Formats: sequence, structure tokens, C-alpha cells
Amino acid sequence: MINALSVDVEEYFHPSELPCSRGPEKWESLPSRVAAQTGRILDLLARHGTKATFFIVGWVAEHHPAMVRRIAEAGHEIGCHSYAHQLVFNLSREAFREDTLRAVRAIEDACGVRTAIYRAPNYSITRQSLWALEILVECGFTHDSSIYPISHDRSGIPGFGRHGQMLETAAGPIYEIPIATATLSRKRVTPVGGGGYLRLLPYRYVAAGIRRINDKESQPACIYFHPWELDPEQPRLAEGLVSRLRTYAGVSHMEAKVDRLVREFRFSGLLSVYAVERAAAAGAGQ
Repeated sequence: MINALSVDVEEYFHPSELPCSRGPEKWESLPSRVAAQTGRILDLLARHGTKATFFIVGWVAEHHPAMVRRIAEAGHEIGCHSYAHQLVFNLSREAFREDTLRAVRAIEDACGVRTAIYRAPNYSITRQSLWALEILVECGFTHDSSIYPISHDRSGIPGFGRHGQMLETAAGPIYEIPIATATLSRKRVTPVGGGGYLRLLPYRYVAAGIRRINDKESQPACIYFHPWELDPEQPRLAEGLVSRLRTYAGVSHMEAKVDRLVREFRFSGLLSVYAVERAAAAGAGQ
């Protein structure tokens, strides 16, 4: 089974936990670390011959076009992670459309790729912002990976289908790729898709979840992480105990966990992995 690996390319000051995350006006004064962080990830993946989807924040693409070109030239898939890394459910429809198109232009200007796959900051396409899928179709996207089928205080749609699926919107279809969850019972699912869960949970727990998805459900698992999660030397900007735990716990061990993941499991980019899944589903339906 080939699983889907993705990297959400954003700066260490972009997570919504942080007081400086509200918009680009404060970002220019902060030292950038994303190019060096992403370079380490590219080197790690190259050592293992692994491809991934890199979801890039448009603001980052404008400031680091050479980094974006390096990602594309290494053969990785290019995705869109918004322009200003704002939560979708806090935006109006027009503000979301403007942000998305600005990000698409910035990414294409940087590397020449017109991206067809989107991921919302903090998985913020929820029940109250499902309208965003229609706008993504209107903007030319064919795939989305913004829905986490879990219950969370800022994201997630509990009960949403846990595997890749075609969704119909008023503007046309879009293929949704949820982040990996494993079933513990008929009614309970647990997140194993990476990010903070990979940092905070024991490696064996996440690995067991991926194997369960692969072996018991015959499905790929969609995994993600951020460049800043592999950087123990980043400035610590989070305030409050909960925010600090969510943002920094496990950072010192994260690179070793990612390295072990790509050694023990097979991965590729989302578009590649789910093109195979869609073809298999179409064949089964004939």
C-alpha cells in the first residue's frame, strides 16, 4: 500500500495558536526559517526516494520563490495552503475567493505550476464553511484535503467519510482526501494523520493506526506535518500552557519520527496516490 505524505509549508509564526498569526502585517519583522526547515525535509525525502505533496502558503511563495522552485524541481506535487493562513470559517466567501486566487498566482509565479489541490489552514473547512468547496471548484481545483473527520475545538467534521471520496458542489465535483484516522470502535475514531498527533503520540501508536488503515480497510493513509515541527531551535512565540504544548511538544523528536515513517512505510504525493484509488473505484463500479 502506498500512503499519501504531505507537508504544509508555512512559517513558525503562522499557526493560529500564536498571537502574531492574524495577518501578514506583523510577519515582515520576524526572522524567516522556512527555507532552511524545508530544505532539511527535501534532503530527508531524497535520501529515501520519497515524494510528497507540499501545500504552500502563498505569502511564503512570494518571499521564497527559489525554495518553491526547488520543491517542484525535485518532483514533488505542489498544493495551495491559502495566501495569508487565515481560518476559512472566519472569512466571507469573497474574502476566501480573493485569498485563494492570490495564493494560486503567487505559487504559479514562483515555480510555474498551476496547483489543483488545496488544503485549508488548520483544516478549517468545517460544517459551517463547506461553501468553500464550491469556491475551490470555481477557482479550478479538482482536489481538496481540508477535512479532518474528528471532533476538535477549531476544526473537524465528526462522522465525515474517513477515506477519499468525490463530493458534489453547486459548481461541480471535487475529490476530498481526509486526514488519516483509525477506528477504535464503531462510534470512535482517533487521529493518526500526523502533525501534533505525530509529535505528541508514541510512534508505535501512529504506525499501528496506519497499518490498520492499510491492512484492515485496504485504504491509504493521508499523513501531514509542518517544516517548523522539525525545528527545535525556532523562536518560542506561543503564550499559555495549552498553546505551548500544542505547538512545541515533541518537536525535538519529530525529525526522527518522520525519518522512521518514510523508512517503514511507502509514500507518495496525494494526487498520485488517490489517482490510483479513484481508478480502482471506477473499475469496481463497472
